[in-house]
Amino acid sequence: MEVINETETLHSQTTTIQLERNDVVYVLHPRQIISFQGPSAAREDMLMDIAGIYRKRKLIQSRITGPAKFMLGLPVGYHLQTLPIVEDSDLLFEWKHVLFYTEGMHIERRVQTFKNAVITKEIVKMKFTAKDGLLGIISSGPIYRMELHPEVPTYVDVNCLVAYPENARLKPCVYGNSLASQQMNYQWEMTGRGYILLQTGKVDAQLEREMEGGGLIRRLLREVIPFGGVFIR
Repeated sequence: MEVINETETLHSQTTTIQLERNDVVYVLHPRQIISFQGPSAAREDMLMDIAGIYRKRKLIQSRITGPAKFMLGLPVGYHLQTLPIVEDSDLLFEWKHVLFYTEGMHIERRVQTFKNAVITKEIVKMKFTAKDGLLGIISSGPIYRMELHPEVPTYVDVNCLVAYPENARLKPCVYGNSLASQQMNYQWEMTGRGYILLQTGKVDAQLEREMEGGGLIRRLLREVIPFGGVFIR
């Protein structure tokens, strides 16, 4: 299997995947397939298992067998990154980030503590291992890889964490002074060995409004000065 090209436009990102003979990939969001080249029988849609239906809120996945080539389209602002998976892979993923995986992948479920499940709204994390596999991860913005320290904590926005090593120690918290702690989402205080994956497309409606409308002084001048809305942009 080979990801042969990626293009990004103002409207979407597309990724084309080339499958050689006997290559098999499972696509968990079949509606994102926007073009397909190959024999019709190479695509077989099937029901997901009960666990997959619950976590993905979807019924159908596609099994595509090579030789074939297909293109995946993503919504605005979303990115696809392919990750090699081997036998000693120890990353735990949220099921919602998985777009596709290759055949032969062994999937294990890791139940979270009640406190962590309440914060993340996910009861189970997924661990993927394979002799030689590939995982397609969809994220809001590009994925950044950050190394953990076994003793010095790293604080990570709960909504930005895509995957973390199984050995990591997590504690929900906030940091900084009292004002800072009131202005942030829940954070994971994380220590351990290995690396984490972060999605960097952070949505902030207030920042978007400020970028579109300018600073406080400029907004006041537009309101106070006659015809300020015309002359002050």
